[in-house]
Amino acid sequence: MDAARLESILLSCWGVAGADVEVLTGGMNSTAWQVRARSRRWALKLVPAAQRAGFVAGLIAAQIVDAAGIPSGRAVATLDGELCANVPEGSLALLEWVDGVALAGEEDDQPVIGSTLGAAHTALAAVGPSDAPRFHWIDLDAAHLDVEEWVRPAVGAAVDGWDDVSHSAASWGLLHGDPAPEAFLWDPGSATCGLIDWSSAFYGPLLYDLASAVLYVGGPVSAAALVDAYLQHGLIGDAEVDVGLLPMLRFRWAVQADYFARRLTANNLTGIADRRGNVKGLHDARRHLTG
Repeated sequence: MDAARLESILLSCWGVAGADVEVLTGGMNSTAWQVRARSRRWALKLVPAAQRAGFVAGLIAAQIVDAAGIPSGRAVATLDGELCANVPEGSLALLEWVDGVALAGEEDDQPVIGSTLGAAHTALAAVGPSDAPRFHWIDLDAAHLDVEEWVRPAVGAAVDGWDDVSHSAASWGLLHGDPAPEAFLWDPGSATCGLIDWSSAFYGPLLYDLASAVLYVGGPVSAAALVDAYLQHGLIGDAEVDVGLLPMLRFRWAVQADYFARRLTANNLTGIADRRGNVKGLHDARRHLTG
């Protein structure tokens, strides 16, 4: 969408006039802009209509987490009182701006990531599945898993591996869905850490978010401080982690393989320069699933 259309939507849906809109980089599942008007700043995020359920679940989750003291980029209600506006291009939400420096996943960041994720899960502990998407969504019969010969058997093996231990992972909740280090924003002025980018939220095992965070910082060997900080919140016990974390980590790599296989099949270049970005994501998963 061009700036003129966005400015028109901001005025008609949120009453924000005279907005200055600037594209934000990054994001393979959404498009985002920085909005400035009346000496204020917001983020504006658009997702395809097919992702609306997870988007709305994430907006609801962000409200709850923000109310618990973790800045989350909560949605500004439309003039009609809705969390997002439905437009021909998809679902659009105006989000409060969260200050802070994105963490990089270094060793010193890990206790902050683990503690913040645990605090977010604690805030969401009483939230039921509602209309949120539910774990899991991998379709082992999907055509896109034929994108390369290894993908379908490797993904199937990872799904089976998780299924074998899933009975021991009884701790479920509303999840962030993709807690990468850059979603954690540290504000040195207030000594608080925010957690943004809730547009992939779903209801599932808490281990999924924990395994995702572990994946992003280099795997379980280098993530001990992150896991320890998360466990301090008492949401899951050592036994559940001992049995389920590694199978879930493998499942998480299968999710990545499924995701990039789908993007390659559809020639989806959202958030990347060219096809090589999707190939890299797929082959990163292959190293962990077949190596």
